[in-house]
Order: sequence, then structure tokens, then C-alpha cells
Amino acid sequence: MAMWNPWRGCHRYSEGCMYCYIHKGDAKRGMDTGAIVKLDGFDAPVRKTKKGEYKMKPGQTVYVCFSTDFFIEEADEWRKECWEMMRERPDLHFLFLTKRIERFWNCIPDDWGDGYENVTIGCTVENQARADERLSLFKTLPIRHKNIICQPLIERIDIREYLDGVELVVVGGESDRNARPLDYEWVLAVREQCISAGVHFEFRQCGTHFIKDGREYTLDVRELGSQARKADINC
Repeated sequence: MAMWNPWRGCHRYSEGCMYCYIHKGDAKRGMDTGAIVKLDGFDAPVRKTKKGEYKMKPGQTVYVCFSTDFFIEEADEWRKECWEMMRERPDLHFLFLTKRIERFWNCIPDDWGDGYENVTIGCTVENQARADERLSLFKTLPIRHKNIICQPLIERIDIREYLDGVELVVVGGESDRNARPLDYEWVLAVREQCISAGVHFEFRQCGTHFIKDGREYTLDVRELGSQARKADINC
């Protein structure tokens, strides 16, 4: 696994952004999240050693723009170079998430065709309204590898009509002292939808406020992932 953040900074875009960890972290460091800035590691996938070997080892999944959105408008002038680097490294698999899937046609390269084999795009949704808005478009787009990310999930959702062609659905709760609660019944409902459609499912993290069997629990942020894994419901 490798991380690649060619730029940083983002803007709150919808309901799921209310307690975004990026904004919270930047606030603690006195940084302006709203400033979209190109980073020194912009060309990380194609950097080489003195021996001429790529520093980023082949065979890895590269998580792209996990401190921003790959389709954010302010990065339009830089994105073409990123696609070129992805083409240069077919030995890596690049994965990025976006809440801005409506910008897809403005952001893909000219040679995209039906998608790059080494790129997975995850569309993020948080409630039924955003699921209907984004996934109705997402399901029509030429992308070879599609994921749906329901995190933070802030209400029960039905995504059955959007699962065709999707490889993985991830569900997770919100992490913040003021976070909106995640009900375990919502998690199980999405899981059942995935099982019926033959789509892989992952419960990635509980919420800080987590409801199970009608009882609400407050969890330490360090336990959110481990508690989700203890449920042992990934499939």
C-alpha cells in the first residue's frame, strides 16, 4: 500500500463533510483547508532512485488524494499530469474517492475509453438523497473498477438499484465527539443488499456514537476500526 497526495485542501461539499477529519486536523495545525495547494510529492509515482528504479515499488495499491478530492475544481490544471503518471505505471493500481462524480466527464483524459485497468474510482455517499443523486450517474459511467463508499453513513439507505458493476461497498460511521450516530441495523441492511447482488461488502469502522440493539455506545476513535472488524461481517 502507498499513499499519493499530489495536492491538498478541500471544501465541505455535502452533509457528510460536517465533521471531516481533514478540516479538524488542519484546524489544529493552523492550516487553511480551503487553500488547494500542489504538494512536493506531486510526482511520487514516477520518481526514481539513482539506479533508475521507481521508488514506489510495483504491485501496490496507491491511495490517491485521501486529503482532498481528485475531481476538485481547483486541481483541473494539474490532473492531466496525474493521469499521465498513472499510464506510466501500469504496475500500480490507483484508487481514489470522490463526492464530485458529476465532474467525471470534465476530468477524465482523452484516452479514457471504458476506463483504465489500473484505476478504481469510489463514489462516496452519506444518505439516501446523495445516493440517488450520485449513484444514478455513477452507474452509467465507463469505469472498469467501481466502489461505493457509504462513509460516514448518517441514515438508512437503499442502494440496490445502483449495485450492478460495483466491486465493493464500504460502510463506516462518523468520527467526532459530536458525530451523528451509526445504527448497526443500517450497516446490516446495506450488507444484505450487497449479498443479494453478489457485491463484496466491508464494514470499515463504527461511529463514535454507535447504536446496536437499540442501545447507544460512545467509542474511542482508536477503537472504531477494531470494533467493526470484531463484527466479522465482511463478505
